[in-house]
Amino acid sequence: MADLFEAAGLTPQQPSPLADRLRPQRLDEVVGQDHLLGPEGPIRRMAQARRLSSMILWGPPGTGKTTIARLLAKEAGYEFQQLSAVFSGVADLKKAFESARVRRMAGQATLLFVDEIHRFNRAQQDGFLPFVEEGIVTLVGATTENPSFELNGALLSRCQVYVLKRLDDDALTTLLAKAETHKGRTLPLEPEARDALVALADGDGRYLLTLCETLLNIASAKPLSTKDLGQVLQKRSPAYDKDREEHYNLISALHKSIRGSDPDAALYWLARMLNGGEDPLFLARRLIRAAAEDIGEADPMSLVLANAAKDTYDFLGSPEGEIALAQLVVHLACAPKSNAVYVAFDAAKKAAKETGSLMPPAHIRNPSTKLMRDLGYGKGYAYDHDTPEGFSGQNYFPDEMDRRTFYKPKGEGSEGRIKERLDRWAAMRAAKD
Repeated sequence: MADLFEAAGLTPQQPSPLADRLRPQRLDEVVGQDHLLGPEGPIRRMAQARRLSSMILWGPPGTGKTTIARLLAKEAGYEFQQLSAVFSGVADLKKAFESARVRRMAGQATLLFVDEIHRFNRAQQDGFLPFVEEGIVTLVGATTENPSFELNGALLSRCQVYVLKRLDDDALTTLLAKAETHKGRTLPLEPEARDALVALADGDGRYLLTLCETLLNIASAKPLSTKDLGQVLQKRSPAYDKDREEHYNLISALHKSIRGSDPDAALYWLARMLNGGEDPLFLARRLIRAAAEDIGEADPMSLVLANAAKDTYDFLGSPEGEIALAQLVVHLACAPKSNAVYVAFDAAKKAAKETGSLMPPAHIRNPSTKLMRDLGYGKGYAYDHDTPEGFSGQNYFPDEMDRRTFYKPKGEGSEGRIKERLDRWAAMRAAKD
């Protein structure tokens, strides 16, 4: 065995990473998940009762999913068996289930922990069902992805889903203190740099301890400033995967910040997505949609400006073209809002489906042939421009259909003037009727 270590350039006494050495030994020591592990938390109560239900632990990296599963098995008296969906196949699953069956016959319960469970395909996920149902294993799956999208409904129906929170600054500061106590010395950081280190971890406890280990291992004669810290440590890219749930969460946050007239929040989410490597033209498409859907006739120029911003980015590219997207985001967020056209069109589409293929009234049909004229096409049509008010008030709906009002302007921005005109025309139409 010693030869193997030497061949790898290691020694049997090679220390494990700091994050591993500081791994909690009891559920009480896990930080940042009090909603699950506090006195009234559901996982805490299961551990105390020593009767576990199958569950899915869903949360960002470095929040304690594996640790919680291991300690849960320890405190409930279950045998802990671990698999990774990245490295395991059908043969590994069969071996795990058979081992659990043998233990069950001997009166020993098994907690089967499956890391990255969302990476198993649908058929493999279905393979868990009979063993979970029979109680041969208590399944604890860990995932960073939304279980609603990534896991079979049948498997989800047999598991509780518990959401682990991104570690907040207090929890990360607690981990810093534990690392310093374990090492017997403080981090060589100025107070501002210490805050920057916490921010750099971005809610990931394991990553924070990795950074701590780097800093505690360097020989620094004086505390590092924030600038010095940036030179010693490389800032990792923020968690963002363009084809996963985070992608949809952030674009939703951008759109809703615009709808909520908050330019500052909208700029923040725009920057987050651009920093994460999002395609700026994908963002431009969503902004064009927001201009049509949420601003509409309250500021009809917004749609023109949205397309202009898209064209500007197309012409300039990054990073200069991103300024046009930022300008558009601010304009849309500050613009008056109305979804009246969006709502009206939905209502009109519903009415069109309900009424089928009703023909237009005869007076507005096009009398392009003698037969059509003989049938009354165009008869009685009033040319609006020839009326004194420029408005004839004629009916343009099918004869078999009552008049409907789909578009109801809200009076914001330019729609205020539109509303005045529509109200005046409605009164004239009613007087004519």
